Amino acid sequence: MTETHVPVLAGELIAVLDPQPGDVAVDCTLGGGGHARLVADRIGPEGLLVAIDRDPEAEERFVHLAAEVPCKTRFLREDFSAALHGLRQEGFAADVVYFDLGMSSLQLGAWERGFSYAYDAPLDMRMDPNQELTAREIVNGWDERRIANVLREYGEERYAPRIARTIVRARRQGELATTQQLVDAIKAAIPTPAQFGAGHPARRTFQALRIAVNDELAQLAAALPGAWELLRPGGRLAAIAFHSLEDRQVKRFLAERARGCVCPPELPVCVCGRRPEAELLTRRALAPSAGEVSANPRSRSAHLRAARKLEVEP
Repeated sequence: MTETHVPVLAGELIAVLDPQPGDVAVDCTLGGGGHARLVADRIGPEGLLVAIDRDPEAEERFVHLAAEVPCKTRFLREDFSAALHGLRQEGFAADVVYFDLGMSSLQLGAWERGFSYAYDAPLDMRMDPNQELTAREIVNGWDERRIANVLREYGEERYAPRIARTIVRARRQGELATTQQLVDAIKAAIPTPAQFGAGHPARRTFQALRIAVNDELAQLAAALPGAWELLRPGGRLAAIAFHSLEDRQVKRFLAERARGCVCPPELPVCVCGRRPEAELLTRRALAPSAGEVSANPRSRSAHLRAARKLEVEP
C-alpha cells in the first residue's frame, strides 16, 4: 500500500513563521518533508535547515530533499526532545522552529508498521523500529487496568474499561498479533449503536496505543521548552497538532510564555516584575479551510498555533 504525503496547513504555517533568506530553521518532525521543502525555498542558499526525525525512512527521504533544496541542510535521527537538547548543548540558535505532530500519510500507508486500522497488519506502531516497546506488547502484556488507563487518557475513549476487558478476554484464547484481531476485539466491546457514530470505532484506541508506544505526550512536554530555548529573540515557534491532547499542551505552553504580570489584582502596582516572553501569532488555533479538508480529509482535525519570542530585559 502506498500513500502520497500532503503537508497540512502548509500555507498557514509559512505565513506565521515567515521564514526569511538566511534564516536558520529547525523542522522537528520531518516526515514526508512537505513543510521542510517550503521553508528551505524561502531561507535560500544562505539559510540552514536542520531536520529531525526518529524514523529511518524519513532519513532516506531527507537525502533526496537535501539534494534538491537550495539551502544548507543537516539531519538528526533522534526523537525531537533529545535532538533539541543536543542542539542547545552545542550553543545552536534558530530563527524558526516548528512541529508537525502525529503521523504522516507515508507512515499510515506503510503496511508493516501497523499504524492503521484500515487494513490487516502486524500490531506494531513504532515510529522508531529500533525501540523495544510495541503495541503488540501493550495489548498482550499489560494488565487490564493499565490498558484501560491508556485508552482513557490518551484516546479519550468512553468505552475504555469495556475495551480493555475484552482485549484481556480475547488474548486468553491466543495472542493478538495483528491490527484486525485488535479491531475485532474493539468492535466486540463497543455497543452496536455506538459503532455507527463519528469515525471508525477503533480510531481512539489506535490513537491511544500509538501515543503510548511512542511516548508522544511526554516527548512533546520535554521538547517545547527545548525548542523555545533554541530560538533567538524574534524567532518563531509553531506547532500543528491533530488531537486535543497535543493541542492543549501547545496552547498552554505558548499562553504561559505570553503571560505578563501575575500579581494579585488588588495590588496597585506590579511587584512581580514578570514580562511576557512571547507574542502570540495565533490568538486562536488556525484550522484547515473547507477546500483543504475536501482535498485531504486527514487534515480535518489539524490545529496550528504559533508565537514569536520577545527579548526580555533581565
